[in-house]
Amino acid sequence: MKKILFLLSLTFLILGCSKDKFNNSNPYLPNYSFSIDINTNLPSYSGLDFSGNAIKAYPANGPLKGIIVFNTGSGYMAFDGSCPNQTITSCSTLTISGGTATCSCESAAYSLFTGQCPGKQYPLKQYKVDVNGSVLRVYN
Repeated sequence: MKKILFLLSLTFLILGCSKDKFNNSNPYLPNYSFSIDINTNLPSYSGLDFSGNAIKAYPANGPLKGIIVFNTGSGYMAFDGSCPNQTITSCSTLTISGGTATCSCESAAYSLFTGQCPGKQYPLKQYKVDVNGSVLRVYN
């Protein structure tokens, strides 16, 4: 009996862990279905070859304020270019400075390493990044 319970528990644990589960919900920001390929060999994106650098890109059918792609040194992170704790307005565009994205509407600074801002309900809205050589595919 104990073996059966153990096997059932193990099965649920294995099936419950999925790499595809990606929670990206935020009531202030729409869920855009987009994909963009960023070639870091191109001059406009070559800064992403170095740790701590970020760029802003504007994918077709993507977020209104663009996306931010950041090299953490151990991989890449991609975020929505809008402030995550308010509706999209004229001042809700995030500005990049080093490893920080700042929302001028709230004077809030979000870490591009984690997407977090102390005291804020929602972190930066994150997107998936696949790396294939010098090409980064960012998508939702």
